[in-house]
Amino acid sequence: MIYLFVSPQKVYRNFQYRKQTKAQFARDDPAFVVLLCFWLCITSAGFAVVLKLGVGSFLRFLVYTVCVDTLLMGVLVATILWAVTNHYLVKPTCRDQDVEWGYAFDVHLNAFFPPLIILHFFQLFFYHVFISQDWFISRLFGNLLWVLAIGYYIYITFLGYSALPILKQPRVFLYALPLLVVFFLLSLAFGMNLCGTLMDFYSYRVL
Repeated sequence: MIYLFVSPQKVYRNFQYRKQTKAQFARDDPAFVVLLCFWLCITSAGFAVVLKLGVGSFLRFLVYTVCVDTLLMGVLVATILWAVTNHYLVKPTCRDQDVEWGYAFDVHLNAFFPPLIILHFFQLFFYHVFISQDWFISRLFGNLLWVLAIGYYIYITFLGYSALPILKQPRVFLYALPLLVVFFLLSLAFGMNLCGTLMDFYSYRVL
């Protein structure tokens, strides 16, 4: 998991090794998912402290985070990217092969982990004392965390599909980065506090 932050390329070299030894790209052990669930529990407990949730609200928040935000949205995003890559990005000479759905789901989980740590763990230490304040510097810092988190997601997704030799032009995933910069500038221009919006959404969810 640390490599997803410092050297995500190494993660996908392991996927390529798995393809050579086990004839599949997708993970065949649940260790990563177990560790991810552990971090989901830790970060949900952090949100419970920041949002001052009771035990019942915390459990409801945890169920939403694991079942909806992680699993349901993960299945949805993985399925969309799986369908798009198989339909549009497979090389004409490799039409007899396709992207494994399990691999698409693994790519999503890999890309999901850095945003989870940045937005569900790191920002909690700064939220009440700094990010939640109505200052430009607070919005700048909080929104930069979002840019960093989404940027990680885009880049790791790009690396994941770049590791597949059957795909052409996987760099199309990087085309979202300029849009991310535009979104960041607009959020500052309109005075949006993205971290505050996330907190409001989570507070409403557990009411």
